Amino acid sequence: MCGIAGFYNFNLSTEDKVHTLRQMLTRIKHRGPDESGIYISKATSLGSVRLNIVDLTTGTMPLSNADGSLWIVFNGEIFNHIELKEELLAKNHSFKTHSDTEVIVHLYEEYGPEFLNKLNGQFAIAIWDKNKQELFLARDRVGIRPLFYTTVGDAFVFASEIKSFLEFPEFNPKISAKALSEYFTFWTTLSANTAFEGVFELPPGSYMTINANSKTIKNYWELPVSKPKDYKYNTLKEASEAFEFIFTDAVKLRLRADVKVAAYLSGGLDSSITTSFIKKITPDSLRTFSIGFTEKDFDESSFQNIAQDYFKTQHSSITCSPKDISENFKDVVWHSEAPLLRTAPAPMSMLAKSVQDHNIKVVITGEGADELFGGY
Repeated sequence: MCGIAGFYNFNLSTEDKVHTLRQMLTRIKHRGPDESGIYISKATSLGSVRLNIVDLTTGTMPLSNADGSLWIVFNGEIFNHIELKEELLAKNHSFKTHSDTEVIVHLYEEYGPEFLNKLNGQFAIAIWDKNKQELFLARDRVGIRPLFYTTVGDAFVFASEIKSFLEFPEFNPKISAKALSEYFTFWTTLSANTAFEGVFELPPGSYMTINANSKTIKNYWELPVSKPKDYKYNTLKEASEAFEFIFTDAVKLRLRADVKVAAYLSGGLDSSITTSFIKKITPDSLRTFSIGFTEKDFDESSFQNIAQDYFKTQHSSITCSPKDISENFKDVVWHSEAPLLRTAPAPMSMLAKSVQDHNIKVVITGEGADELFGGY
């Protein structure tokens, strides 16, 4: 998962900067239990906590380009980093690691903010440009990875989770009445608002630059909307074949990791489809995970058993009771940092913990696929 944090224009001693940044990272150490690192300069400070997925030994952050003029911290995974690295090698870039993080910083060096259009992945990125004396922040197209920011006095502060700001001097969180209204209307806030006054998310598909003169946000991607006359495919057969090719490629890229990759298997359409594609790509034994419920109206264990038997996976299942939900709900709210209008995240949190308890760091979930696969 990883987590990042930092600040710009925080004019205290180096010792105070180090202490503040380390405290901010401590708040999100659950995101990156494997290692942490910091970069401190006169104008800015960057820090990360890392969950090692790609390049387990040399991918430590913060990380720089060859001449040390650019420094990066990064949360996420760039699935096409191997192909992008080959492109950069052809342009005479040199690398000291095998990490996707180093590919990003060299892409920024080569292309500037336009490099974002080359990325296939999910990410929250912070890059300090020493030559420009400018901080660059970016977030993936649909906001899979979180990135929040606020200002405290003259200081600009950012982090993967809002709770990091609690460690920044003189930060005083206040619930936003406007945000509460939006939650009760839309189940979420309208970007870039959060539940707290003066705390904002960097909107999905956008990047921000911060320097001594300005703070600007620009979109680099928007969800394409096509009218029927502009449709690329004219028949269901054409569309389904193209989708299968694209989806196979997407699953194959997500299986690139230096650690084991597992899958959720709920017995529904979405996770069953993703599992079937994984099995086609890597027929070897696959670890799958599911959750059942003591209340029979919500339990889908019978469907999970059918799917597990069909795919012949190495399966693990846990059971959730109403008491489990009530006992876990407080922690779920703490992680969500937002009002929750339903309890569904609690069993999902329990399922994720089950995966973690089996020492697995990456899981393909099928979450968010209902609209594509007709899961509703």
